[in-house]
Order: sequence, then structure tokens, then C-alpha cells
Amino acid sequence: MDAFDILDRCRDGQTLSVDEIEILLRCDLEGFDRELSSTAARVRDAHRGKGLFMYGFVYFSTFCRNDCSFCYYRKSNPIGRYRKSRDEVIRLSEDLRDAGVNMVDLTTGEDPVFQKDGCSNLVGLVEGVRDRVDIGIMVSPGAVPKGTMADLRKAGADWFACYQETYNRDVFGKMRIDQDYQNRIDQRLWARDAGLLTEDGMLVGIGETAKDRAEQIRTMGEMGCRQMRAMTFVPQAGTPMQNIVPRDNTDELRAISVMRLAYPDVLIPASLDVEGISGLKARIDAGADVITSIVPPHEELAGVAQPDLDINDGHRSVDHVKRMVAGMGRHISSDKEFRDFMESRRPEAVL
Repeated sequence: MDAFDILDRCRDGQTLSVDEIEILLRCDLEGFDRELSSTAARVRDAHRGKGLFMYGFVYFSTFCRNDCSFCYYRKSNPIGRYRKSRDEVIRLSEDLRDAGVNMVDLTTGEDPVFQKDGCSNLVGLVEGVRDRVDIGIMVSPGAVPKGTMADLRKAGADWFACYQETYNRDVFGKMRIDQDYQNRIDQRLWARDAGLLTEDGMLVGIGETAKDRAEQIRTMGEMGCRQMRAMTFVPQAGTPMQNIVPRDNTDELRAISVMRLAYPDVLIPASLDVEGISGLKARIDAGADVITSIVPPHEELAGVAQPDLDINDGHRSVDHVKRMVAGMGRHISSDKEFRDFMESRRPEAVL
């Protein structure tokens, strides 16, 4: 089937098979990328209008027990690290709420301090933030024990994010050294069973194929992920992959558009952590409806894929992003709209 014919079917609201998703991801016909992104944007606007959601990012610990090949924060990389105190995290979360984000994303490496005793310190941190902050809370802690999921939900978390990066087991093994593939899959299943909304994501340009990406897009939807993302791999100093020549953003933008067409109602982030503010418009134009990795300046907070990009010059601040969004003829949706989205799609807890 021709890729343009598949786009016509998407406009009619028909679902996509894995083979059709792969065709869209592979197509190199002239003018196709422009038509793909415009179709995805129209589908997005039909569900979300001109509104976008916006998340604040608090990377509260850069310590990690893992040695992932692609990650700057791998345990063997001799870099400076930090661990924010509970009071600091609460204050940062309050500041982000006051600035106008819809959700705060509490992110950490798999820090042994937050992993011990059934992740009691992590649960306590979420509880502390929830006591003071009345917007959405996402927790992105890596892999945690099954029983922690219900504790996080009880503490006030709304979302649990854990990225598989790739569903190709061979590539996964090379990326996430000595980590259990199925345990990482189970994270999102356990979180959903605890009543948490879930997010998964792919890393583009790490040796996966278009077919791998197609299968991951289909599987993320089948697992009930209400948010899914794609991010282009950025080589990191001090890692085994530091000398890999990075790709441009073409495959990431295609993945964003195809995810939108395959699952019109899911949330799809435009992350500032890959290309910074300069890459925001392209991702919104491709069909994204969430702006993530908003980081307040001068707070000694890091990003993930790009630890320093656009942070202390204020380009990843709420005010700067709002001005960018207004320039696109769009706006940041209200907290009520985000709360309504969550409550209407939250899975029923069975744990």
C-alpha cells in the first residue's frame, strides 16, 4: 500500500497495522514528510485544539546504580553529581506550579538512596510534594519493586514513566548493560495495575530498525500507555557511545507523527532535552501536544540527554516557552483540562 494512501485512511480515523506504521516510518517519497506532519497536526488539533500541556522537570538525583552505554550519568562515568534534599525538591515543585506548568516530573537515576527499603525515601518525597503541590505529579525513577507502585499512587503520584528505549532485545542488552528486559516491561504493567497512568519511550538512532520502531509504537499502545515519546540519541562524553555520529531529527519527527496517527488521543511530548528551544516548533508541528523538560534557570538542575542545554540562559524556563507557544498561535492548557484528561483515562487499580 502507498504511504499517501495510508495517510488518507488516517484522516478517515482508521487504525494502523504494524506493517502500515513501518511503511510510514520508512517512506522517502518527495513531499511525504511534510504531508505526514501536517496530517498528524490536524489529527492532534481535532482532539486537543490549540492547547498544549507543559511539564516542569526536577532531576533531583544524578546518582545511578546502572551502567547504561548511552547515558551520561552511568555509574562508571567520573562526573560531578548531586542529590537534592526533600525541601529543595518541594520548593522547586512549588515554583514550577506557580510559574504555570500542568505537571511536575520528579526524575532520578536509580539512586541507591532512593531504592533502599522498598523505595521509602522516594515514596516520602512524592508524599511531601503532593502535600504542597496540587498539580499533576509524574515519577520517573527507573525500575522499582512491584509493591512500590501502590505506595507511589497512595502518596499522590499520577503518572509513572519508565522508558524501554527499544523493544529489540539485542539492542536493549547493549544499551542497558546487565538489566532485565522483562522487569523493565513489567514496570509499566505494575504501575497501570496500581492505578497510575504510564509513559514509555523510544531512543532513536541506537541501532534499531524502522520495523523495531513500528513494533514498539504498536506495543506501547497495546500496553495502555497514555503518554509515549521518541527522542533522538545524543552521544554523551564518558560513555562507550560518545564517538557515534548522531542522526538528524528526521526519524524522531516521523515517529512523533506516526504515534499521533496510530493513537490520536495519547499525549506525545516535544522534549527540550534533545535540541533545546530551537527544536520545539518542529516537534509541535509534527503532532506533539506536550512540552517537557521545562527546567528553571540557576537552580543547579540538569537535563538528561543534554545536561546543560538552554537551562541557565532561561530558554527552558516557563516564561520563555510560553512566549514561543504564543508565537505559534497556541496556548498552554489549564490545570483543569489536564486534570480532566488524567481522571478520564486513569486505570482502575487492581493491586
